[in-house]
Amino acid sequence: MKHILKQVSKVALLGATLLGPVGCKDFLDEQAPSNLTPDNFYTIPDHAEAALASVYADLRFMGDGAGIFSSNWQLLEALTGTSTTETAQNSDLNNLYGLVHDGNTIHVVNYWNGLYKVIAQANQVLDKVPGITPMDEVQRKKILGEARFLRAWAYFMTVQLWGDVPLITKPQTASSEDFQPGRANKEEVYKLIVEDLTTAEAAGLAWMDVSGRVNQAAVKTLLAKVYLTMAGFPLSKGASHYKLAADKAREVITYANANPTSIGLFTSYEDVHKESTENRLEHLFMLQYNTLVAGNPMDNMYPNFKPVTYNGPSGTGSTVPTVSFYNSYEAGDKRAKDQEGYFYSTYFTNGNGERFSLGANYIFKHFNRTANGTQGVAGTRQNNLNVPQIRYAETLLIFAEAQNEVGGPTQEAYEAMKKIRDRAGLVTPALGSYSQATLREAVWRERWHELCYEQLTWFDMVRLRKVYNEKTNGFDNFVGHVNLSSNQPLQEKHLLLPLGKQEMLNNP
Repeated sequence: MKHILKQVSKVALLGATLLGPVGCKDFLDEQAPSNLTPDNFYTIPDHAEAALASVYADLRFMGDGAGIFSSNWQLLEALTGTSTTETAQNSDLNNLYGLVHDGNTIHVVNYWNGLYKVIAQANQVLDKVPGITPMDEVQRKKILGEARFLRAWAYFMTVQLWGDVPLITKPQTASSEDFQPGRANKEEVYKLIVEDLTTAEAAGLAWMDVSGRVNQAAVKTLLAKVYLTMAGFPLSKGASHYKLAADKAREVITYANANPTSIGLFTSYEDVHKESTENRLEHLFMLQYNTLVAGNPMDNMYPNFKPVTYNGPSGTGSTVPTVSFYNSYEAGDKRAKDQEGYFYSTYFTNGNGERFSLGANYIFKHFNRTANGTQGVAGTRQNNLNVPQIRYAETLLIFAEAQNEVGGPTQEAYEAMKKIRDRAGLVTPALGSYSQATLREAVWRERWHELCYEQLTWFDMVRLRKVYNEKTNGFDNFVGHVNLSSNQPLQEKHLLLPLGKQEMLNNP
């Protein structure tokens, strides 16, 4: 993270010069040689590093504001039915919860704009960095590999949310031939994503990187997830891609087994949301936050006007778990225990005072004790907690699901799922008690309960065309499933987001 953050001043300068006004030629005969443009900026290796840092910085659009008491990331939670709101003061967020969002919904617009900004910045790096000379070839290859991963990450999210989307791979200007591109077939988009990730695999990246930069474990896990998604809906590539997903996830698991101090599961759920464990062990890839640049953006998960932080009675409660989802955890599951797992029902007055009851269960997965305080210990008031994007827990579950689809309930698939349940303190039935169908649903349930509130569940719903039913503990078809957060049924149209109205006006 420090490596990325130290580039901030360079990035700010780059952004100002590349995006600012350029209409001075009418009254200036000469251009100051210090002025930076896309043509003269990419001339030394430091420029490449700064440009890459700007791509990383743009990933944080997910945490930007989306109107009163709301953030962009809530798009991917409100639609799932596993959360609700105590605030209900943001009409766009309410529309998401009610499944009546449209092309004017600010979260939808902001996601489109944010993802394509990441793509645009990555395209600049990929287009300009190869021409920088002199430059160490190892450094160049790694920078280009990281940019490929970040572009793939953005396109993967984009194609899952909108299906056929514009496929832009070069920097754009108003004179570009495809300045108003049409929508590419999703097959073409996935082809680029796979190409980008396989190129990133060969870029010489370290298996893990505590600075927060892209690493080999993240690349391979994302590629496994892409294959898993391609095996399901809407591409439905089936067995061949389940095998590709299993094999790629196995590579990460094999490395982890041989290097348990480098990659593995945290022993405590507390470590999932501690500043001291960021970019380590289980956290394969995270959005980097530091209050010097941008503080952690998950405050909308705080309960509404309860004194859980140094700010006293505050918080918005605009993303809180539904009672039905919380109650769906098995008895004894550590993930559902107060302040031990991913939820809390008590905290300490103003962060470090006397314990009090919250009156309900709230999301603890993104709560930062260091910043907010804990019993008897005042908080730092600096929420530098990163936001997880890829955890090793997901690598295990990708492998378990894909391997089961390839060969039924094998020992390997079973053991991968069992590791998740072992940490939760749960007894897992013997391997012989599972059929392929029952192990499939068992793994899905673990995905819902382990990866909740990490902006991942919606993508599972879309690729599986299935939704976890908290009342039956089984799975409903996507179309017709009633989200208990709003008692509204999901419809076919909800499988894709609407295109933003302004984007359609800009590019008919």
